[in-house]
Amino acid sequence: MVVPPLLRAVIMGPPGSGKGTVSARIIKHFGVMHLSSGDLLRDNMQKKTEVGILAKSYIDQGRLIPDDIMTQLMLNELKGLDQYNWLLDGFPRTVAQAKALDKECHIDTVIDLDVPFETIKCRLTARWIHPASGRVYNLEFSPPKVQGIDDITGEPLVQRDDDKPETVSKRLQAYDVQTKPVLEYYREKGLLKSFSGTETNKIWPHIYAFLQTKLPDVSQKKAAT
Repeated sequence: MVVPPLLRAVIMGPPGSGKGTVSARIIKHFGVMHLSSGDLLRDNMQKKTEVGILAKSYIDQGRLIPDDIMTQLMLNELKGLDQYNWLLDGFPRTVAQAKALDKECHIDTVIDLDVPFETIKCRLTARWIHPASGRVYNLEFSPPKVQGIDDITGEPLVQRDDDKPETVSKRLQAYDVQTKPVLEYYREKGLLKSFSGTETNKIWPHIYAFLQTKLPDVSQKKAAT
């Protein structure tokens, strides 16, 4: 029996492009280990590790975390995953990080969610939350019964600072400036696979079909057993 080589994949896409949803589906269907730089950072900051304290000092000053700190954090974590298929999310964010990753392991494929910025702006700025419960509403596809009011408590909904139109525009511009060179870097290596569209549910079948050429769908096996 020939054992297929392990998959080393990266998922990229602007904030609000549906990366979380797509990643969750990839994990469910293909049983890969998912490593999110954001989750890892939050975990390290919570546990007050050396890297976590250092990272927090940059975030508190509103500065980007330097490449070497992010790289060290992610590569340390990857050492424990060398027996698994994995998917990186939120890393690499710069060409320097991508090159450092290349020195340690061979990336097989980079999944790029190519969602128009206008779609993302509508998606994110339509999001309102009930702070006490964390309930999320979306004015486009799951609005509250009464505008601006939580369905259950009748309390007012708020918009997170991150979801305000001017902040969303800034975040998208920052992503564009920082990440375009990384996409180009992987495109030149022939590793970039872009999936374009405005709806996650319509993009997903194409991603699923592409990954099926690399890995078996484990969710069907689980259902059978």
